Amino acid sequence: MSTLSSPEVTNDPPEASGSSGKLDRGVLAVATVVVLGAVMSILDVTVVNVAIKDLAGEFKSPLSTIQWVATGYTLALATVIPLTGWASARFGTKRLYMISIALFVMGSALAGMAWSAESLIAFRVLQGLGGGMIMPAGMTILTQAAGPKRVGQVMSIVGVPMLLGPICGPILGGYLVDDVSWRWIFFINLPIGVVALFLAARILKRDTPRPGERLDVLGVVLLSPGLASLIYGLAKGAQKGDFSSAEVLITTIAGAVLVVLFAVRALTASNPLIDLRLLKRRSVAAASGTMVLFMCAFMGAMLLLPLYYQVVRQESALSAGLLLAPQGIGAMVTMPIGGKLTDRMGPGRVVLIGLVVVVASVAGFTSLLHADTSYWVLGSVLFVMGLGMGLTMMPTMAAAIQTLVHDEVPRASTMLNIIQQVSASIGTALMSVLLANNLSDKLGGGSSGGGLSATQNIPPALMQKIAGPMAEAFQNTYWWSVGLLALAFLPALLLPRHRPDPSSDGPAAVPMH
Repeated sequence: MSTLSSPEVTNDPPEASGSSGKLDRGVLAVATVVVLGAVMSILDVTVVNVAIKDLAGEFKSPLSTIQWVATGYTLALATVIPLTGWASARFGTKRLYMISIALFVMGSALAGMAWSAESLIAFRVLQGLGGGMIMPAGMTILTQAAGPKRVGQVMSIVGVPMLLGPICGPILGGYLVDDVSWRWIFFINLPIGVVALFLAARILKRDTPRPGERLDVLGVVLLSPGLASLIYGLAKGAQKGDFSSAEVLITTIAGAVLVVLFAVRALTASNPLIDLRLLKRRSVAAASGTMVLFMCAFMGAMLLLPLYYQVVRQESALSAGLLLAPQGIGAMVTMPIGGKLTDRMGPGRVVLIGLVVVVASVAGFTSLLHADTSYWVLGSVLFVMGLGMGLTMMPTMAAAIQTLVHDEVPRASTMLNIIQQVSASIGTALMSVLLANNLSDKLGGGSSGGGLSATQNIPPALMQKIAGPMAEAFQNTYWWSVGLLALAFLPALLLPRHRPDPSSDGPAAVPMH
């Protein structure tokens, strides 16, 4: 599709249009398209999670079956994300982005019309096949349009839906399920997707596909099933609160082995599915290490507080989502600041400041999280945590991309998205098991194995008596998040502490034809 000659679209290189380092109208227009796609794919995960129990009742299916509405989507993401780098080269990034959104919208429409649990699960898989490519393709488009000197600012724009999704999702999902219809948690994607497709066709520049690049078939055979198996095993173990069952052990170990075999092949193959040789660069390796530890700790912490509100304080999912809002507000305050500082003085200093703030706020939960702690106190700590996250998450991603040339960006974006998915799965699984064990210890073994589910049937009178020990279990679990965040300082110290070389701006931002 051809682009229109409008003020939003420019063929000038970044040096001309953005020599001051500010984002021009053309880049902001591209950012609007990318954020629309990201909002759909990220919000969809948390919106659906709130509706799982209602869906079980609607289709008269056990939770073990209806849980695949969420799990099937996640596994589809893990399967398709590794293909994004190759598909960007094969079909062109603009075309891939539009195909991804179209698949996602089609899956959303069909999911909203589902007539059984099985049909809903199948349509969610279709959604995931599209949703998995939206973020890496969108990140590639935006970073190539802006160039290395402005990667920090564009990453801060992409980061808004990534940080707000876990907060706004439960609020929106709770409202739609309670006051409208469960079908609208899927139908709501349709108008957003149609607008995103229209704007993508008009604003995004056509890039030239490179159909000569062969697909690394062996890499696909190793990595896609490996990621799916690994994430499934971790999710299943977290759900059960036990990793010793045969199903969990087999799937987790098999997935890990396949991923390791892929890594060995990727370091020697001439044209690997994911170019792990990018990790030989100090900035990419340091950013990847920081992201692994940060995402494990962050996603683990994001799991704990909503559960605390729902289990210990007996709040609804909607109320828990509203109580998490201060974190998103804090992140929105510092994200644009972090992006500009990253482009001005390099990501290293910005990330270290952000980590200090995040560690301090998470450490606060290890002593403040009681059965009767004021919501104002918890909200204040969450706001401070959000301030730190806005200075940490996206500047870390910017550090990995700033030093890359144009053709390397799709591969790096794909790799970073895989790192995020796997690290998030590890973090949530780890914190789920640790919390279950701590609850078991505090409650005298009454909640062993699936500690959280066991608390759902406790009478209110008894819940008041055990709320204190349960809160202590949450406090103890938060120490693990603090420890992981403290470890993240080690790779973060290796991040570049200077702005990108202006001479490198050209290659990474070669305009798309």
